[in-house]
Amino acid sequence: MEKLQILWQSTAIPHFEMGQIIMMLVGFGLLYLAIVKKFEPLLLLPIGFGALLTNIPLAGFSEAGGLLHYIYYVGVDTGIFPLLIFMGVGAMTDFGALIANPKTLLLGAAAQFGIFATLFGAIALNAVPGFEFTLQDAAAIAIIGGADGPTAIFLASKLAPELLGAIAVAAYSYMALVPIIQPPIMKALTTPEERQIKMNQLRVVSKREKIIFPLAVLFLTILVLPSATPLVGMFCLGNLMKESGVVDRLSNTAQNELINIVTIFLGLAVGSKLSSEAFLTVETLGILGLGAVAFSIGTAAGVIMAKILGKFSKEPINPLIGAAGVSAVPMAARVVNKVGLEANPHNFLLMHAMGPNVAGVLGSAVAAGILLALVGP
Repeated sequence: MEKLQILWQSTAIPHFEMGQIIMMLVGFGLLYLAIVKKFEPLLLLPIGFGALLTNIPLAGFSEAGGLLHYIYYVGVDTGIFPLLIFMGVGAMTDFGALIANPKTLLLGAAAQFGIFATLFGAIALNAVPGFEFTLQDAAAIAIIGGADGPTAIFLASKLAPELLGAIAVAAYSYMALVPIIQPPIMKALTTPEERQIKMNQLRVVSKREKIIFPLAVLFLTILVLPSATPLVGMFCLGNLMKESGVVDRLSNTAQNELINIVTIFLGLAVGSKLSSEAFLTVETLGILGLGAVAFSIGTAAGVIMAKILGKFSKEPINPLIGAAGVSAVPMAARVVNKVGLEANPHNFLLMHAMGPNVAGVLGSAVAAGILLALVGP
């Protein structure tokens, strides 16, 4: 009987706590969203599986010496994984629509309003019993409004590593829910006539312009906001490799093998932070709620800015494209195109929406740099 008791205690079953069981159910929920609903599967699948691994008693995956511990330390704690992701995204991005219609840069900037509105919202939550967000916590939570997972992870790892799991899950969950969250907001802020507006065809952008653009963006970032240079710099490097046309092997690697490998490890590292102690708190509910508010405000601000631009622009501007200012690339642009086609079957807004969409990527990186400069350690 003593041997049987030792054997029983060596299994995970008698050591499970209710919090661990709940978090494993959360992990299964993320796997369900990734596999069945196909919501951001590239990240939600490894995040969900990482949540399962980190909540297994006695396994030691996330403890010192465990696999997930080292993955998190090497890639997230140092900030390397989000930067490599940004390089891969840059290599897959075409700035042609933004260069052809530079006014859309304002739409990407307007969509970041949700970030700064949520910053004050997180601080205001401290008036509610149970919430104790510091200014750094509030800044890390606010970045969810940019709908940019790598940026959210990068900033959270710098400002509020204890909230990383909740912030990452919220950021990627709302990115996955773009087709559900955005259309009602877009329709509420526009009239049927505005949604039917057809925009003029974009001009052809030369290769020289596409090569100069990432260099110009990097130069301006270095001069104006050096704290944003890590994110913007890696993004511009990836884009320059793509547009230069002289390093196709490097560009293809950044777009495929490298970003895929990093995505696996990044997802597992984030999942390792979904422990019951860190996630099952009242602050997590606040983060999820504030994330939804941030994302909604960002979408609304982009649409409103597009309506304002339309009043002063000589060329017609469909206000729907402002919703693509959040940096969920290219999903937000596809949603804009879908809503536009519902209003007018001959209205193709995809390329027009890609301008504010890629501007949103730069905007979220700049916003992260501003927050890091203001409240960083």
